[in-house]
Amino acid sequence: MPKALITTVPFADTNRLPIELLESAGIEYRINPLGRKLREEELSEMAGGFDVLIAGTEPITEFVMSRASNLRLISRVGIGLDSVDLLAAEKRGIAVSYTPDAPAPAVAELTLALMLSLLRSVHVVNLQMHRAHWHRHLGRRIAEVTVGIIGTGRVGARVLRRISAFGTPRVLVNDINPDLRLVPELKLEWVGKEEIYQDADLISLHVPLTTQTKNMISREQLLQMKPDALLINTSRGGIINEHDLAEVLRSGHLGGVAVDVFEHEPYTGELTSIERCLLTAHMGSMSVDCRTRMEIEATEEAVRFLTGKPLQRQVPADEYDVQRQRL
Repeated sequence: MPKALITTVPFADTNRLPIELLESAGIEYRINPLGRKLREEELSEMAGGFDVLIAGTEPITEFVMSRASNLRLISRVGIGLDSVDLLAAEKRGIAVSYTPDAPAPAVAELTLALMLSLLRSVHVVNLQMHRAHWHRHLGRRIAEVTVGIIGTGRVGARVLRRISAFGTPRVLVNDINPDLRLVPELKLEWVGKEEIYQDADLISLHVPLTTQTKNMISREQLLQMKPDALLINTSRGGIINEHDLAEVLRSGHLGGVAVDVFEHEPYTGELTSIERCLLTAHMGSMSVDCRTRMEIEATEEAVRFLTGKPLQRQVPADEYDVQRQRL
């Protein structure tokens, strides 16, 4: 009987269809018993004997694969591939698939929620009210600020389309592949990242984690930003240098920051002590509909693979090239 290890959690909490798909195909499965993101050594001990990983963001390294001699498919619940050693998988003949479109609407909407919270100091006022401190903060509206968006792919483009409902702010955008037809009603200005750092009041990051984007924003870039600038990261941990960010915030620079993703998760680091830093627990994709769609699509791929059908969401060659260039 083929066997699947489900490492991502939660799984099938709101919709049992992924479990039913596995059971109806006669696939034996095990759900991560620790109920949290696995460390490399934990995954390596757990993965032996399984044909498929239905995976989250845990590190799926060459070491893990070396301990999982039966592994033939990694089916990612989500889009990020920085945690998967694609080249090691390629070398071992392990297929890799993902669900790139499913999480994007939920991540875009959380980004908008964080934008509004930062602009109106909702997170700070909430903390103050719980401490019996009443203070009415003056805020800003999206239509009245300069917005900077770095990365205009699946999520960044959706953020831009949703911003247009709030009016016509000045919008600066940056991407390695500019799409000049994107959201024409906003009259986007395609500029370099440095111009965004210097001119934008509100900056949101929507890029993958690669060697080019690792620590893309550190002390130097943070200090280029306006003293009251607002910064959001819902893309990947490691793009902003968290220690530099904490030091810059403690110095009084920046009006506020919202971070949903961290280099090491669960996060318990120094940003937790800074009131104007809004922290969420890597929950960008955690809407019922998007999470369910991600789980179903990843499970469907596992079932296809284990029943001899072709994959529909295999990771494209250019993602392997990104990791190949890193080496």
